[in-house]
Amino acid sequence: MKGVLKSAVAAALVAGAVAQPHNHGHGHLHRHAKKHDQVEKREKVVVTHVVPTYVVKYVLDGQDVSPEDAEKGIKGGNFVVVGSSKPSMDAELPAITTTIAPPHRGGQFLEKATSTTSSTTSSTPEPEQTSSSSEAPAPSIKSQPKPVSAGAGIDSDFPSGEIPCSEVPTAYGAIAIPWSKTNGWTTLAKFGKWVKGVKVNNIVTPIDGTCQEEMMCSYACPPGYQKTQWPENEQGATGQSVGGLWCNADGFLELTRPEHPKLCEKGAGGVFVRNELGGNAAVCRTDYPGNENMIIPLDTYPGQTYPLTNPDSSTYYFWQGKPTTAQYYVNNENVAVEDACVWKSDKFPDSAGNWAPTNIGVGKSLTGETFISIFPNLPTTTAILGFDIEITGDISGTCTLKSGVYSGNNGCTVALRAGGTATIVFKKSS
Repeated sequence: MKGVLKSAVAAALVAGAVAQPHNHGHGHLHRHAKKHDQVEKREKVVVTHVVPTYVVKYVLDGQDVSPEDAEKGIKGGNFVVVGSSKPSMDAELPAITTTIAPPHRGGQFLEKATSTTSSTTSSTPEPEQTSSSSEAPAPSIKSQPKPVSAGAGIDSDFPSGEIPCSEVPTAYGAIAIPWSKTNGWTTLAKFGKWVKGVKVNNIVTPIDGTCQEEMMCSYACPPGYQKTQWPENEQGATGQSVGGLWCNADGFLELTRPEHPKLCEKGAGGVFVRNELGGNAAVCRTDYPGNENMIIPLDTYPGQTYPLTNPDSSTYYFWQGKPTTAQYYVNNENVAVEDACVWKSDKFPDSAGNWAPTNIGVGKSLTGETFISIFPNLPTTTAILGFDIEITGDISGTCTLKSGVYSGNNGCTVALRAGGTATIVFKKSS
């Protein structure tokens, strides 16, 4: 991770076929409360216009940077890339361009170094609050294996102001992350008083510790679900995202969206992951709104099928008025989930976590269509996924990764037909 004093940041401008998450524009000038050497500065991505194809370009402080200089800066640790996806498509699907600008340097937003989020296309997602009534019958779904365990009360209303901040409220459906250094929480954000209607500044995101008074505390949900809590009107003053429950001055957790009393809700449904490998394969979602660390786990096992949360962009988090979708990081086979669903893996520093070889983007657009993308995690890493991926089911075209080669132009996107289901299949390379 980059030191806080490094000010050079490069970003990718990508116009791509949908379903890439984090198509919002958030300015990320991050600083940590502790261990500043693990902090990264990132930048702002702004959704602009619909286009039929994509291009990749690097911008630093408003000036174009050549691919050669960008690559040199990234390898040298001086540049951090935001918007690292390069989707393409087989069907005639709409594509969205994202424009990236340097971060605002006025109130510093402090966050844990996170995924190079801003993937292009659709937006970044999180759960939607739609019911899953439109879902077609799922393929046989297995429950999430240990070590991540969900509470039994996922359909229970959360008693705002009654639960202590010391522990993740698993009894109400949230899941604690055992390998998190923040006591099971996914993101901690401290910025002083939470004043309704006032945007927040000078946000500090501790990389260890626990949820405490006057902190926003974000959490994970089980597969197929996403968190419902974030302050809709009190986001970062310069584009930072903040999510989770509020720990009040008395040390109790409060809902930040009281009109959504359940902590976790299903997404739009219809999208699944099936593991046909010989070992586990971890799929890690970024915590958004939050610090966008890829810490939310879906640990897949051989012969099992799991729901992949498909956010409904019309009902989920909006970044500066723009809809968002979800981004996932696909790790190699037999990488333990605690080594995969982290920002930087000690065991696999060049091929897991933020450096995982492949991304998946999923989201239901404002037009009601669900888009699914698979694409290389460029230019963050050149690591090659050790297995194949194929999207099957009621889809508009072909989207595969075979022996390190993506269909389409180095990445692909397909649309899910109304009322249908799609399965993202992990299989041994042929």
